[in-house]
Amino acid sequence: MRDSFTTRLLPTGKPEEFKTAVRAAADLLRRGGIVAIPTETVYGLAANALNPEAVSAVFSAKGRPSHNPVIVHVDSMPMAHRCVREWPVQADALARAFWPGPLTLVMLRSALIPDSVVAGGSTVAVRWPRHRFVQALIEACEFPLAAPSANPSSRTSPTTAEHVWESLAGKIPLIIDGGPTWVGIESTVLDVTIDPPRLLRPGMIHAGALRAVTGKITTGGGPNDPVLRSPGLLEKHYAPRAALLMGSWADATELACRLASCKADKRGIHLLVHTIPPMNPGAYGRLAILPRDPEAFGRLLYAELHRSDALGAQLVVVERPPDSPEWQGILDRLSRAAQGRL
Repeated sequence: MRDSFTTRLLPTGKPEEFKTAVRAAADLLRRGGIVAIPTETVYGLAANALNPEAVSAVFSAKGRPSHNPVIVHVDSMPMAHRCVREWPVQADALARAFWPGPLTLVMLRSALIPDSVVAGGSTVAVRWPRHRFVQALIEACEFPLAAPSANPSSRTSPTTAEHVWESLAGKIPLIIDGGPTWVGIESTVLDVTIDPPRLLRPGMIHAGALRAVTGKITTGGGPNDPVLRSPGLLEKHYAPRAALLMGSWADATELACRLASCKADKRGIHLLVHTIPPMNPGAYGRLAILPRDPEAFGRLLYAELHRSDALGAQLVVVERPPDSPEWQGILDRLSRAAQGRL
């Protein structure tokens, strides 16, 4: 792949635009190229999952470490079955309950899947996305897509085509604009090679919903595993350019005292809260009050972090979400993005 491109941005809002975008993306992918595409979770940087050179181009464009595996996206159960060596009974129940949707299942890889996709491991992470464009694209290509988030490695994932453009224009040939994503954080990842299944990465399909299907799950997996089985397990991930601190406070007075101890200039501090705002919000660079509903919060979180970066924030302070199951995916993302606690 070349080191620089004239990047095209194609819309999908009208039927003819949608068809044109599918044709253009499919043609590029068939030729071993890479394309930024919308999904319901975040925008992904897609390549033919069966083409090692194309997958390597994705890693190169992102600056992604080779030991961090990527998710394989499919458009049907038969395609998913072709990507794996064994199909556990639990996988059937989970697929019936949550596919297509933001759930990734880790299973033993088939011989079709290159080492570069799975970081040389014995398992592959597979997802059937709900987004109409991705489904149409995979159907047109007739092969699965390897698609990590379309952003520089370890940075905040993109939830709009504009976020992709800001970081990857000139590095990739094509970005498909499918509008804002509606889940907003990456998929839940569940390892079904063991019984009970192991939750590797929480997401908006939370542990309680998974247990309703499987009966029991365990948690664990991280950067100290000999081979990573899923993306999203590195200690630093999802981070904005500005330093990010997460914290809790009893009231506006306590928040003001904690902010006073920060070394950053007040005008460089951006606040993302979901309960109590500061006593003097105008003293800070920016205040965003996010919804107290986890799904609505998740849809907006990355967009707010991108906005703070665009406005030149020195420090982003985020109010810690509740510890309840439906917030665990958001708490995971913020914990990995944070440089410490307020």
